[in-house]
Amino acid sequence: MKHRLYREQQLHCNIETAWAFFSSPMNLSKITPKDMGFTVLSDFQNEPIFKGMIIDYTVSPILRIPLQWQTKITQVDTHKSFTDFQQKGPYKYWNHFHEFIPNADGVLMKDTVEYELPFGVLGTIAHRAFIKKKLESIFDFRYQVLEQQFKKTISI
Repeated sequence: MKHRLYREQQLHCNIETAWAFFSSPMNLSKITPKDMGFTVLSDFQNEPIFKGMIIDYTVSPILRIPLQWQTKITQVDTHKSFTDFQQKGPYKYWNHFHEFIPNADGVLMKDTVEYELPFGVLGTIAHRAFIKKKLESIFDFRYQVLEQQFKKTISI
């Protein structure tokens, strides 16, 4: 069974700043809770994402057990959107669409994650019991970090 997580957030910056931050795989660990043990293994030296880019990570979402995760950037529309798709990892299916829409206050960022867990009915039970809450808490953490990173400044 596929699930969907949707979030949006107003960033108080220009599109170039937002794009530079989110299109660098090296910034992912900054917006992930420390207890997840999220580490980017690929070395891109802040190279911006491109279609076909493969990114390798380790992550420890449950009981500090490290898991390998590999995503592929399947779509890039510079300054507008990109999609990362899990090639290998803990999910049966993971597709994360990132969208950036400039507006009068800066940039509206939208995240749409479609995902499916492995293990059939056991995956469904795990989703209800804790996976859904865990994903929501990760995106709540991201929201707080990004609120600080791109906070509104008062101009006089």
